Amino acid sequence: MFELPKLNYAYDALEPYMDAETVEIHYSKHHQGYTDKFNAAIAEFPEIEALPLEDIFKKLNTFEIPEASRKAIQNNGGGYINHKLFWESIGPEKEIDEQLVSDIKETFGSVDKFKEEFTKAATTQFGSGWAWLVRDESNNLKVYSLPNQESPLTLGHTPIFNLDVWEHAYYLKYQNRRPEFIENWWKILKFI
Repeated sequence: MFELPKLNYAYDALEPYMDAETVEIHYSKHHQGYTDKFNAAIAEFPEIEALPLEDIFKKLNTFEIPEASRKAIQNNGGGYINHKLFWESIGPEKEIDEQLVSDIKETFGSVDKFKEEFTKAATTQFGSGWAWLVRDESNNLKVYSLPNQESPLTLGHTPIFNLDVWEHAYYLKYQNRRPEFIENWWKILKFI
């Protein structure tokens, strides 16, 4: 059974960029809901339940299971693992990853150009989804968005960090102002 990962900061620790009420509802209701439904989806498949979390997604399309079960695992498990990375990637204090910053500059030309590309992926994701920074199968950095709760792991990519652009991530504070939410998210992203 997978448990809701511990949030390593108080609900109000991301103020003023992310309000306490949004963090609490997002974490304790949305993420908890995905956690519970993910556990229910894999409970009938002990061979899947026994795998490490990332392997479930890397191998998701190889399991011989009913399509409805695969979709439940993808949607709820994706909600579980995507949110896990999301909470781990943000915080009240920066923890700059100098190697990542160097790789970003090498790949995108500058941190500002990277931020522009990532912001565009997040802003233009139609409907619900996520913006991602990943390493592809050749260890190259890539930026893209995916709809709903899809995971880069199913594409053979390794997620570095993500941004939740589902409305539940920002609507209480920002209403329909997704670009403003994204702009402020950079201030709580730990790594750059």
